Amino acid sequence: MTPRVEIRYCTQCRWLLRAAWMAQELLTTFEAELGEVALVPGTGGVFDVLVDGELVYSRKQEGRFPESSELKQRVRDRIAPDKPLGHSDRK
Repeated sequence: MTPRVEIRYCTQCRWLLRAAWMAQELLTTFEAELGEVALVPGTGGVFDVLVDGELVYSRKQEGRFPESSELKQRVRDRIAPDKPLGHSDRK
């Protein structure tokens, strides 16, 4: 079964474009590894990223939005730990 990523975003905060951009980044990076990236509307300032139902990033817990490279690393660690990410692996 191929992994499913969910990006839950706040509609009140107008974060759809940010969520869609993150989805595009993940789909481009993991085109062979991912089965789906779903955008899930929410409220209350939510911006969470889940892989197969497991939280990998929460804006509320971290106090900020994820950097693209940071999110790719966290998703990679769950779905394809041996996959090199090129410049996204650099610190």
